[in-house]
Amino acid sequence: QVQLVESGGGLVQPGGSLSLSCIASGSIIRFFDMGWYRQAPGNQRELVAAIRSGGFTNYADSVRGRFTISRDPAKNMLYLQMNSLKPEDTAVYYCNRDSRQLWPWGQGTQVTVSS
Repeated sequence: QVQLVESGGGLVQPGGSLSLSCIASGSIIRFFDMGWYRQAPGNQRELVAAIRSGGFTNYADSVRGRFTISRDPAKNMLYLQMNSLKPEDTAVYYCNRDSRQLWPWGQGTQVTVSS
């Protein structure tokens, strides 16, 4: 059973930065296409950043140029560097496979962008 644990969220002012981390136990993430998702209140969960097993990255238009997804194979961890944060980035952020075959969701980490 794969377990995903996200961390690094918090309260930040507009224009600020946060770095999210995700550790996966029970599988080796470098073999999979992985992504960061977010869900704001009243909205559906959306994929905002993805990294292929070969290293290619892709981003939603709303975060391109501001967010960077990366991974550390040695630590089996996935990261999301978020810069120039906007109030509309406020959401719970989750990591998971970028696939129709998702792993069980973790608890997510809350990101709140507010002055």
